[in-house]
Amino acid sequence: MELAKRPRRLRTSEGIRKLARETSLNIDDFIYPMFVVEGSGIEKEIPSMPGIMHYSVDRLLRELENVQKAGIPGVILFGIPDEKDETGTGAFLSDGIVQKALREAKKRYPELLFSADLCLCEYTSHGHCGIIKDEKIDNDLTLDILARAAVSLAEAGADIIAPSDMMDGRVGVIRKALDSQAFTDRAIMAYSVKYASSFYGPFRDAAGSTPAFGDRKTYQMDYHGRKEAMREIELDIAEGADIIMVKPALAYLDILHQAATRFDYPLAAYNVSGEYCMIKAAAQKGWIDERGAALEALTAIKRAGAQIIISYFAKDAALWLK
Repeated sequence: MELAKRPRRLRTSEGIRKLARETSLNIDDFIYPMFVVEGSGIEKEIPSMPGIMHYSVDRLLRELENVQKAGIPGVILFGIPDEKDETGTGAFLSDGIVQKALREAKKRYPELLFSADLCLCEYTSHGHCGIIKDEKIDNDLTLDILARAAVSLAEAGADIIAPSDMMDGRVGVIRKALDSQAFTDRAIMAYSVKYASSFYGPFRDAAGSTPAFGDRKTYQMDYHGRKEAMREIELDIAEGADIIMVKPALAYLDILHQAATRFDYPLAAYNVSGEYCMIKAAAQKGWIDERGAALEALTAIKRAGAQIIISYFAKDAALWLK
């Protein structure tokens, strides 16, 4: 049979498949999430997140050497304080857990890029991302705390402030606060599109941030829609965001692709804890190949349009991609 077109010609070997490949993962695409806790000598695996650890500052510094050697350009830090209160005071203390980690890490590893997650959920006794007033999350009261925390994180050495709280107007307030304190060079990576997702469960276990009551559906987005996501991105860009983000990633590739097509801005995607743990758990059962599944999922995120991938697989990917 004579065929004019034979697409299989470009699949006949690994070499030719690489030549024809449209999307390629690179270790420069990744940011590695890390959890830092109070104390010393702590390097303890999180039960619901195989391979991911709680680190005290001293052990975090040691692990950052491995991150740097792996070629990963940066990390995003999440802090778990020993003490919490109703207003999340620990988020903006100069000796807060992330602030302490940043000061030490920046001295030791000046070439690594340090992002600091900015949210109150790890610091509030009730586990919500904002200040509670009259049994509701008060958006505007929360903004002042977020602004103070952003400045505190910048003073400690954060290169990127990453607000994940989903309060209205927070990007503008944070940008104004940073600029007023001469931190005009600090970028904001806004969690612009953050859905109220079931895929956050392992993270909440790791961060001790499960809400004590109710849920987060009054501030995180309803997963049934797309148009609202575009409006949220437009607002964050208008308020001064430097990088926009979609979270989660795999269940929202359509949102990611639409954002990449519509907005000419650096675009991040968070490959969240539940997405990571599904692959890990299935691999531990012997049901799937971990490396193959993880690289396929990460490639899908980049193919959809992400330029930056925040993933717990970053260290593994650094080895696999060599």
